[in-house]
Amino acid sequence: MSNQQKAVKTIYFSLLGNILLAIIKGIAGVIGNSYALVADAIESTSDIFSSLLVLFGLKYAKKPADENHPYGHGKIEPLMTFIVVVFLVASAIIISYKSIINIQTPHKVPQAWTLYILGVIILWKEISYRIVIHNSLKTNSSSLKADAWHHRSDALTSVAAFIGILIAVTLGDGYENADDWAALIASGIIIFNAYKIFRPALGEIMDEHRYDDLIKEIRKVAINVPGVMGTEKCFIRKAGMQHHVDLHARVNGDISVTKGHEISHLLKDTLHHKIPNLGHILIHIEPFYQNTSL
Repeated sequence: MSNQQKAVKTIYFSLLGNILLAIIKGIAGVIGNSYALVADAIESTSDIFSSLLVLFGLKYAKKPADENHPYGHGKIEPLMTFIVVVFLVASAIIISYKSIINIQTPHKVPQAWTLYILGVIILWKEISYRIVIHNSLKTNSSSLKADAWHHRSDALTSVAAFIGILIAVTLGDGYENADDWAALIASGIIIFNAYKIFRPALGEIMDEHRYDDLIKEIRKVAINVPGVMGTEKCFIRKAGMQHHVDLHARVNGDISVTKGHEISHLLKDTLHHKIPNLGHILIHIEPFYQNTSL
């Protein structure tokens, strides 16, 4: 199964889970008098739309390179990540607003059985986070990583709701608003996670240097290619699930242009074979003279 197929399959898993949880949280929140659960349901609903956006981005990024997009369509991934962040921030604002309103509105203590619902939700969301984050690392997908953090933020809001409801149920009258305060705190956690998702996606759009380990691996592979005597500059930029590379390789300055051309192709083919997630590779040949300072 290719990275693309694995990422799409993972998003379908997230999408189905978010739909089911949004329904369960919404019903349990209304019946169980828990505003924190209702707020949680709102976030899960936003997760449905964000997962759909990630799915669209993954499918669009799969399109092959063309005349107008010689490096492919992978940059759509961080753009989709930005939109996912907007959904996260929007859901946090909605939750904050509703929490503040509910804190000022007298209401009943949440039902104790909602704690069992939340316990199952927390467990499921943490499992979902670990599955999606694992696949995001395997596929090198920034938008999949954003979706994983959606699961983690959802788990954190559910933990906050659990604590708030537990306080309200245990202490009784006078503490009915505990789950509303928990939802308000959870909205701050969501904002923080939104930033953690946004920052690497911004770096990807700006072609920020964040790939020291990959550069070391590229140099290690390159130096073992016959004819390559060393490497100089190495620039990397990420697009979707692939890294595009500009590499300066040093070869014997006395060989012919044809021989240097053959070495560059061998180097490119070897890098593609040894490091499958590399996309476009540009090799620049630098002459190296052993007996001079050139």
